[in-house]
Amino acid sequence: MTIRLIAFGFTAVAVGCSLNNRPTVEPGTMAQFWENPVDLEQRDLRLGPGGSKNAPDANDVYTFVEAKAIGTQPGYDIKDSKGREWSAKLGPESRTEVVVSRLVWAIGYRQPSVYYVPRWTLVKDGKKIPQTGARFRLDNTKNIGEWSWRKNPFLHTRELTGLWVLMAMVNNSDLKSQQNAIYEMKGDAPGPRVQYMVKDLGAALGTTGWPVGGTKDNPDGFDAEPFVERVEANRVKFAYRGSWLEPQIQRTATPADVKWTSQLLSRITPKQWSDAFAAGGFSDDEAARYIARLKQKIAEGLSLGAY
Repeated sequence: MTIRLIAFGFTAVAVGCSLNNRPTVEPGTMAQFWENPVDLEQRDLRLGPGGSKNAPDANDVYTFVEAKAIGTQPGYDIKDSKGREWSAKLGPESRTEVVVSRLVWAIGYRQPSVYYVPRWTLVKDGKKIPQTGARFRLDNTKNIGEWSWRKNPFLHTRELTGLWVLMAMVNNSDLKSQQNAIYEMKGDAPGPRVQYMVKDLGAALGTTGWPVGGTKDNPDGFDAEPFVERVEANRVKFAYRGSWLEPQIQRTATPADVKWTSQLLSRITPKQWSDAFAAGGFSDDEAARYIARLKQKIAEGLSLGAY
C-alpha cells in the first residue's frame, strides 16, 4: 500500500505503515525535519544553528513590543537596535530550553536560533529596566502552522520515533502539538525553505508528569527518574510520565529506535557537551551532573539488543 502525504506543497510517499515496513519519505521532505548530521562532531553547540551571526548582544537595549500572551512562562516580544525581532522567555525554562535545543540540533533535527542571555536591558515607556536571564529566540521565520505528533509527513519513520526517544531521555513533559511549528524560513537561513521543528523545549531536565507533577531544571529529580523500564514484544516501555504523547511512545519505539538515537548522541564530544550546557548558562558543576546522567541513559540505550 502506498500512502501519499501532502504537507504545504511537499509530497511524501510512504510505502506501508507497519513498524516492520517503515515508510519511505522523499529526501527533500525529510530534510525539512531531519538531515543526517555528517558533521555532528564539528557542530558548534555553544552558538547553535544561528551561530555568531544571529546571536543577540547582551550590551544592546531591547525595546518592548508586547507581553507574551500564551504559555506558562512570562516573556516579551522585543526588538533590538538593528531592528531584529526576538521572543524573550523568562523563568526556569529559559536555560533548559537552550540546552535541549542544542542536543536536538546536534543529532540532525531542525531548530530555530535560540540563545540564553544572562543579563540584558529592556526599554519600556522610555525607561531602561535591567532584566535577568532569558531565552532569546530570533524571529527570522514565518510561522505557517503547527504539526501534530500523530499526523505529519514523517509518521512511523525512525527519525520521528528517534525524536520521541530524545524527548523521553531529557524528560520533556510538554509535548503538545502547540509546541511544534512549521516555519517558512526568511532571508538566507540555511536548509529548506519550509522546516518542521519542535520548539519551547524548556519543560525538561527534571521529572516528568502531566498535567501536574513535572519539574524542570531539577537535577535531583532528573537523576532519580529511570529511563527504560522494560522491553515487551519488541517495544520499549519508558519511565516517562509526560504529556498525552507518552502512551504512543510506549507503543511505537523499538529497541532499535532507542539505540539509533543513542548512537547519534554518543558522538557528541566532551567539549560539545560542555558547550551545550554553557549555552544555557549552566555552571561547570551543574552541567557535569546533567551530562553524567544523560550519558548513563545513552549507555542504557546502546545496550538494548533485539527482543
